Amino acid sequence: MSRSKGFSLVELAVAVAIIALLLAGALIPLSTQLEVRNVADTQRTMESIREAIIGFAQANGRLPCPADGSIAAGAANAGIEVPLVANSCPTANSASCTAINGAIPCWVVPWATLGTPETDAWGRRFSYRVSPAFADLNAAGTWATTTPFAQAPGCAPTQLPTAPTSFALCTLGSIAVFTRAGGSTTAIVSGAALPAVIVSHGKNGFGAWQPNGTRLNPIPAGNDEAANSNGNTLATPAGGYQSWAYYSRTPTPAAAGCVDPVPGPNAAPLCEFDDIVVMISSSALIARMVAAGRLP
Repeated sequence: MSRSKGFSLVELAVAVAIIALLLAGALIPLSTQLEVRNVADTQRTMESIREAIIGFAQANGRLPCPADGSIAAGAANAGIEVPLVANSCPTANSASCTAINGAIPCWVVPWATLGTPETDAWGRRFSYRVSPAFADLNAAGTWATTTPFAQAPGCAPTQLPTAPTSFALCTLGSIAVFTRAGGSTTAIVSGAALPAVIVSHGKNGFGAWQPNGTRLNPIPAGNDEAANSNGNTLATPAGGYQSWAYYSRTPTPAAAGCVDPVPGPNAAPLCEFDDIVVMISSSALIARMVAAGRLP
């Protein structure tokens, strides 16, 4: 009689180890591919939001106000731009936002007003900051940015914009986006502050508003991701004036003892950063408004 021979325990152990190594090698690229896809999908969504915001301006003569991030999806006014107060976007938080977030703004993209997606690829809302001079009504008669500081040079158009357009060819924004290289900090758009900025808080989601109206904990104040989520950092770009500061830079992993310097050399590593930032520049917005016949 013939005897069938099976695998020994040693052979089985070797086979299992080989299979485990092969699976581990396959899973790492798969997770990387998933992350690349999430970033690409989010960037495409943000570009569509940018186009929707400009389209809103072409139709209404102004940029939309933000939505209140503390309102849960499905509740009244979720994703709707906050109502104007005295012809301008309100500067005070809602009671629900204040209860969650104190004095830090809870402004997100008004996705329901614009008809755009609510969240990024990680399921969090997009932060949105708009300069008041670009989002008020024509009746306000404010052509130059005055908060947090007056724009320089000023804006006193000889030919006033006709309704409904609420800003002029010389209007500048109150937002500056910076990047870092080593210990130095430079403005991406030198000297010219921006009308609006859109932020996805990336995979880590620090400081992002969620569809249930709650906010993920931010990283410590002073880091670039905290500036993007809190919206309360001021800085002056070269050739410009002091504005609300946001940051867009190369993704950086978490590191012990990190610091995001303001600006200047520093031996410590930069802190974790995976935010995605999309800007709306004055020149691009005004060019589109001129093309649409909204500005002379």
